[in-house]
Amino acid sequence: MPTSTKTTRNLIDVAMGRAPADLVIRNGQWVSVQTGEIIPSTDIAIKDGYIAYVGEDARHAIGKKTKVINAKGRYLVPGLLDAHMHVESGMVTVTEFVRAVAVRGTTGMFIDPHEIANVFGLKGVKLMVDEAQQQPIHVWVQMPSCVPSAPGMETPGASIGPKEVAQAMKWKGIIGLGEMMNFPGVFMGDSKMLDEMTETRKAGKTIGGHYASPDLGLPFHGYVAGGAEDDHEGTHLEDAIQRARQGMKPMLRYGSAWFDVASQVGAITHHHLDPRRFLLCTDDSHAETLVRDGHMDRVLRHAIAQGLAPITAIQMMTINTAEHFGVSKDMGMIAPGRWADIVLVKDLHNFKADVVVAKGKVIAESGKWKVELAKFKYPKWAVNSVHLKRLLNKDDFLIKVKSNALSLSKSHKSKVRANVIGVIENQAPTRHLTFDLQPENGEIKADIKRDIAKIALVERHKGTGGVTLGLVSGFGFNVKCAIASTVAHDSHHMIIVGTDDDSMAVAANSLARSGGGQVIVKNGKVIGQVDLKIAGLMSIKKADLVAGEAATILKGFKSCGCQLNNANMQLSLLALVVIPELRISDKGLVDVTKFKFISMLEAV
Repeated sequence: MPTSTKTTRNLIDVAMGRAPADLVIRNGQWVSVQTGEIIPSTDIAIKDGYIAYVGEDARHAIGKKTKVINAKGRYLVPGLLDAHMHVESGMVTVTEFVRAVAVRGTTGMFIDPHEIANVFGLKGVKLMVDEAQQQPIHVWVQMPSCVPSAPGMETPGASIGPKEVAQAMKWKGIIGLGEMMNFPGVFMGDSKMLDEMTETRKAGKTIGGHYASPDLGLPFHGYVAGGAEDDHEGTHLEDAIQRARQGMKPMLRYGSAWFDVASQVGAITHHHLDPRRFLLCTDDSHAETLVRDGHMDRVLRHAIAQGLAPITAIQMMTINTAEHFGVSKDMGMIAPGRWADIVLVKDLHNFKADVVVAKGKVIAESGKWKVELAKFKYPKWAVNSVHLKRLLNKDDFLIKVKSNALSLSKSHKSKVRANVIGVIENQAPTRHLTFDLQPENGEIKADIKRDIAKIALVERHKGTGGVTLGLVSGFGFNVKCAIASTVAHDSHHMIIVGTDDDSMAVAANSLARSGGGQVIVKNGKVIGQVDLKIAGLMSIKKADLVAGEAATILKGFKSCGCQLNNANMQLSLLALVVIPELRISDKGLVDVTKFKFISMLEAV
């Protein structure tokens, strides 16, 4: 709601016909998410960026300078809100993310910048907050909670604790605490995690959740008791049901690679749970997905295709989200006193924005921008974040078998049992696989026939020269190749997956020279690359150009034999040590189900 008496008076005068509106939209079908109705023949009058009047006839609010839009029966939909997302996953800046998605009907985003926080700490978060404030749409920032995501299991470029959380809660634009990923820390009573949540509650703001375990027993109940208010990590029907029953808001996620709406929507469509307790979000959207398929409009189309009524799906990404974060007095519905965030569309089932109004201004028509976006300049330190001790060579990627440690014969002809990370398509969790492998000349090599590739995590924040090695299965590579990325949630060291040691070295060194991003090498030659100079996570270019570069990565994966959907998203999570089952960090191989380090190789 407006905070000044003058603006409130102006809205009243427009509603009463005593003053003209700035903008009037006539003859639309009002999607009233607050009542669950679609009301025909509706006019909307807008003044000073806010809605002043919604009703059958707004001619009394039209003056000589009033701009009038004839909706011609199109639906008037509240601007779409993404309840949980990471701008950095789009590989673009906040401004360029907004450029890509606002024309499609997204007028509000609740972003958690814990990716840049893991590289630069609090000053990185402040960069995102400052840029968010310049946008023509609403961009709220959740203060990252887990930097590192799992203390003792990884080493980020920076860290954040209760002191930093308390400081950020006073900033304009901070809406709450970002996803509390250290779920074992919560149910085990870790003071740092509890103190961060306490500081958030003191500020009267929302605590984001992240319970990635399939265990819905006492650990789950302990986590809920800790205070997390939502969760986007559910992947099964029972996950959604139990979260809702325990008072959490299940966030059904549909990003570039995480397809968790279809598996959980039955909580509403079949079990008839109250849909007003559920939200929709993207979590991670790749630049190419944004440009090619869309953002929350894509989620809406998908949710409706899974059986949700259009009005229900729209509620789950408008009023439900606004109420959850305590901003429904300002947005989330078409009603007087709210920001005028309105999308005109012809078809709710095949949602495509014709006109987008944000903060009372027409910002886009037919997918084209009608206003200029402010420019935000990143400082030099933000584009200098890849620090390797030296160039790498093929020997850095040798997995040597230590006969004494594994009780092998000196000839190394005995097989060893390998703990291998197993990729699951379109899901964030991995599988803990085991393979019996035969060493060759005292080393373990990649095995294309058995779909076993090498994975390396190279420390890139402090230039320590550390290289951690492991094995991964599921990419389906069938040639000599390697993919390197500085997008490696959450600590964002350099991660390299490959079937050939020489190619892995070429990929790593190429990425170091470019200042970060992703590189694909096939038979020793670079065949795909996206440069991400800001923190090694985001490009300085526009989204469509980044999408083009990112497409070379996806094409490169396929050229190497990988048929996974958005395989680079799967790659980027292989070091995320808070999602089961098996991950790699700069400190070793992590069994996330037990939160302990394990050996890559064991005696059979």
